[in-house]
Amino acid sequence: MKILVVQNIPKESLKNIPNNFTIIYQEKDFFTKPEIIEKGAGVTALLSVFNQPVDREIIDSLPDLKIIANFGVGFNNIDIEYAAKKNIVVTNTPKPVSEPTAELTIGLIITLLRRISEFDRKLRSNKNFEWGVMKNLGSSVSGKKLGIIGMGNIGKSVAMKAKALGMTILYHNRKPISELENIALEAQYLSLNELLSQSDVVSLHVPLTKETAKMIDINELNLMKKTAFLINTSRGAVVNEKALVKHLQAGNIAGAALDVFENEPHIPQELLEMDNVVLVPHIGTGSYEGRTEIGICAVNNILAFFNGQSIPDRIV
Repeated sequence: MKILVVQNIPKESLKNIPNNFTIIYQEKDFFTKPEIIEKGAGVTALLSVFNQPVDREIIDSLPDLKIIANFGVGFNNIDIEYAAKKNIVVTNTPKPVSEPTAELTIGLIITLLRRISEFDRKLRSNKNFEWGVMKNLGSSVSGKKLGIIGMGNIGKSVAMKAKALGMTILYHNRKPISELENIALEAQYLSLNELLSQSDVVSLHVPLTKETAKMIDINELNLMKKTAFLINTSRGAVVNEKALVKHLQAGNIAGAALDVFENEPHIPQELLEMDNVVLVPHIGTGSYEGRTEIGICAVNNILAFFNGQSIPDRIV
């Protein structure tokens, strides 16, 4: 049995793979598409990564492929329908991504509202930067209404942390969370339009699907308060980036913090030039501990498949 690992992930993640498996591992950065195709003979498991496409051409080039274990909770990088047609199992890693992504979300909220990264830049670049009691004011986090769109594991973790900061939790989801969870979070379930119009901060935690693509578009942005902030740590294409730029330029919303972008790694120049926008390079799960745990989870899915066990995180 042969596992092809498409990118350089923590080697510690692979330590539980038995000796009867052959591991094809990229020591530097990542295998290109031609390299994956070239190395495809005999590969029975593909450990893919969320930012690298697994399309029909790649799937067809791996005739012995039985399972695609995606490194990450999102799986829009994989042609799921074609994999299912070829009877290839696809898995993801939903649990280990929750805490690091929730931590980043809270960090972005505080950084954006209190203008931390903006003032860090200005202090470094302007020796005449003005200080003063009524200068350089931001917005308090405590007392604000946080609207969470997508109340899965990440959304719930964000809600718990935000509640500890004194925020009021509003949320929109395909269905309401359980009564016990609702009691713990003191969260209020709203329609999407109600959430957008009432929230001081809107945070996105949905997968990228046909239904969620550009779910935050012109009409949705129009519903937000001019004093509201948008946080996106889900997928870039959930937001119409051009519409967001226009709303920020017009002052129709107060700011945005983005971990993800429509055409990564490209970031629109307009966003790069705005002081009220915080930008980070898709690091939601980017901690040493997080990356290692995600890799272990992907490996466990592969081993469960080949051991004939129930696969913890099966998608198809």
